[in-house]
Amino acid sequence: MDSLESLTRQITGAKDLNSIVRTMKAMAAANIGQYEMAMESLGDYWNNVSLGLVAYLKHVRLENQQNSKSTNTNKSEKSICAIVFGSDQGFVGQFNDALSQYVQDSLSTHEGTLEIWTVGVRVPLLLKDMGMLVTKEFNLPNSINAITSLIGSILVQVEKNRESGSIDEYYLFHNHLVNEGSYEQEKLRLFPLDEKWIQEKSQLKWPTQKQPQVIGNSNELIHRLIREYLFVTLYKTCTESLASENLSRLNAMQRAEKNIEELLDEIGHTYHRLRQSSIDEELFDVVSGFTALKKDEY
Repeated sequence: MDSLESLTRQITGAKDLNSIVRTMKAMAAANIGQYEMAMESLGDYWNNVSLGLVAYLKHVRLENQQNSKSTNTNKSEKSICAIVFGSDQGFVGQFNDALSQYVQDSLSTHEGTLEIWTVGVRVPLLLKDMGMLVTKEFNLPNSINAITSLIGSILVQVEKNRESGSIDEYYLFHNHLVNEGSYEQEKLRLFPLDEKWIQEKSQLKWPTQKQPQVIGNSNELIHRLIREYLFVTLYKTCTESLASENLSRLNAMQRAEKNIEELLDEIGHTYHRLRQSSIDEELFDVVSGFTALKKDEY
């Protein structure tokens, strides 16, 4: 049976842990808001890129302007690259496990060569345990300001592969928010731009009565627009993943806080019962001693 001293130490430790959990909750909530604002700020930038693509699509078919190096038709099998965004830190529930399982299920039917790039140190460990080969690992940004550097590193590698023709298609795997309290896994084709994407962008309307025109080298223009598209898509994917990670951590901390409060309540009741029992025993000893002294007087 625990002593009063042992219960006191447990209560003190639980309160200290609860303080840490509340701090992590506050940080996760603040980070979610920060990353959501970053995603919203991409709206105007992405709109301009989309309008540029609309202007181009009115003059040239995009699929015919792809650089021949990006797709090697002489290959007997298709090669794809899966870029998986995970987390560096723990306390995120099933964030990495569910994503890793989703990646495995999505790529299980793929025939041909496969490369997997990961962002964050926890996802590659899970993918390797599943028997999948991770060829490149990128560090997860620790702040909103470091996302641009990560995207730049990924785009440099993508450009190298495009020049060599070693990869035919790129897909993004990440968690994204679906509502205020949950997230889900998503697979997104990054490159090359498929016919469905082209049709969606072709339906966008120019905001003014003046019709846009393509001036200068059209091939150079579309390559620049595609680079901007890749940058914005990767940036959005990274911020969505980070927002989902912090949501998962917030949910985990809320569960932890509830468990700690229940534990404190249970330990508190035990402490008070034990303390009352100890007080009763002391009073009984005092009464017994007083009664014995009274008998001795008589």
